[in-house]
Amino acid sequence: MIEPKIFYRELDSMLDAIRQEKSDKNFFQNILRALHQKFASGLNLANSHIFERRGDAFVRLKSCHEIKASIVTTFSINNDWVEEVLKKGAVIFNNPSAGKSLGLNHGEAMTVAAIHIHNPVRRWMFIFELNEGWIWDETMLFLNAMRTALNYRLFDEMMRNDLKAAEQIQKSLLPSTFPKIEGYDIFAHSQPAELVGGDFYDFFLWDEKDFGVSLGDASGHGVPAALLVRDVVIGLRMGLAKELRLVHTLKKLNQVIQQSTYSTNFVSIFVGEIESGGHLFYVNAGHPPPFIIQGEISHELPATGITLGFMPEIELQRSYRYLEPGSILVLYSDGIAERQNSLEEQFELPRLKRLVSNNQHKSAKEIVKLIFDTVYDFGSQSPWEDDATLAVIKRLV
Repeated sequence: MIEPKIFYRELDSMLDAIRQEKSDKNFFQNILRALHQKFASGLNLANSHIFERRGDAFVRLKSCHEIKASIVTTFSINNDWVEEVLKKGAVIFNNPSAGKSLGLNHGEAMTVAAIHIHNPVRRWMFIFELNEGWIWDETMLFLNAMRTALNYRLFDEMMRNDLKAAEQIQKSLLPSTFPKIEGYDIFAHSQPAELVGGDFYDFFLWDEKDFGVSLGDASGHGVPAALLVRDVVIGLRMGLAKELRLVHTLKKLNQVIQQSTYSTNFVSIFVGEIESGGHLFYVNAGHPPPFIIQGEISHELPATGITLGFMPEIELQRSYRYLEPGSILVLYSDGIAERQNSLEEQFELPRLKRLVSNNQHKSAKEIVKLIFDTVYDFGSQSPWEDDATLAVIKRLV
């Protein structure tokens, strides 16, 4: 019998090792080896084995500290004891039936314990042979602790991989450079609240003088929002590349979003087409109103339709505004205007307008940086609670 203080200390050490062990093809083998070294004596473990499910069978991968290599190399999933392990997650079979079905018949090591480890696509079973003298409570605590820690490690690893993949997808969608249009200064930046987010921006270049801009916000955060952003950005690029009318493109995009199966499926978006001479044609589908600063005057560009994804069929209007030489067009997401300070006051649009108005002499890049720095400080430099995105287009004099 293992002394309780030593048992819990070793158990805590093992849980920490599971969290820190390097992920490679030998991950389970290394963990199994460490388990046996720490607990074989105290828990009366004779042998330890790993099986992986392949088709309708579990196939043996590795054993540690074998007395005899008598255990079978495969066993079918279609037997009662396997079904019990898959159902309960951790089981001690205090009878010889499971051991006999595994070919275990050497001496007294007939009691079998098993845990089920899995991620969404693969399944494993750890099988332990117990010598006489094992104790039920300690052994079950050990089994459940190992099962929980290993499953959590696999789940966490899967989520991290998914997030990294989504992050790479999202980074590939955001423009790495900005259009070089004579007479305009352009800059944008996006700050996700998590590793990946639901905000996005894009630019479209039709010729040397005409270009477009979009900025939007998909509901939610994380992978579902990032996947929806991917579909929206690609759909918008395809529609505008084919020179389809802006309203038509967004209506078709709305239908795609409506039919999606993502847990998040609402997108507010502003899309503007800027033609030579400062002519801005735009559609605002439920997005916070961009604004134009010209000296002491400001103009908002309010919604011309509802957010995409709410209904199968929506009405959208195309509107117009002239960009005077020296004017500044600012597009933003609600993570900018709605960031709160310690008094739960929001930054809000009037403060954002004043900030731009007081710094009209700066470049587009400087204005974007100034806004982000100011809004970040307004929130006491606490982590961003919502994705924050800005695009500034300055028509030069």
